[in-house]
Amino acid sequence: RASSFGYFGHMWELYAFWAFVPAYLAAYDASVQGISLDISLWSFLAIGAGAIGCIVGGLVSLRLGSTKVAFAQLTASGACCVLSPVAFWMPYPVLLAFVLFWGVVVVGDSPQFSALNAHYAPSHLVGSALTVVNCIGFAITIVSIQLLKNMMTAAEAQYLFLLLIPGPILGLIALLPLLRNGEARFKRT
Repeated sequence: RASSFGYFGHMWELYAFWAFVPAYLAAYDASVQGISLDISLWSFLAIGAGAIGCIVGGLVSLRLGSTKVAFAQLTASGACCVLSPVAFWMPYPVLLAFVLFWGVVVVGDSPQFSALNAHYAPSHLVGSALTVVNCIGFAITIVSIQLLKNMMTAAEAQYLFLLLIPGPILGLIALLPLLRNGEARFKRT
């Protein structure tokens, strides 16, 4: 349950970030005089940067374990949620670096949660367990995306990502028993 609930917290944030990073960048672009960001390009780069988080996280997990990597990346992405309004007022190179970093950590924990869920599921139910957990996770994304969509009329874009903070917080709380009780390390075969 710990790894599944950690994954659910991760999913609350992940797809909502991907869906609304263009709106965040467009609002920034509209608020700053004298620059014109290529919103599509920077959104693509922020989403694509997640590959780095997945690859590096996978390599690091071979030494430190998936729980520590998932916890670290979920902590970093949760911190990005908290800092998103502040980053909005930074010079554009800083904001773009922030968004790219967030793109790396927001998804880098995803394969770690999949590995943890597969590891802790009963061996004869791994496929079913992963299917159920993924379905619940994707259902959660529908709620967070709809929440941000509905709040776009009530809140300015730079504050939208604050609504994602509960996901990482609850996910981190859920992971604490795994962090305390030992690491899941997976050997290369």
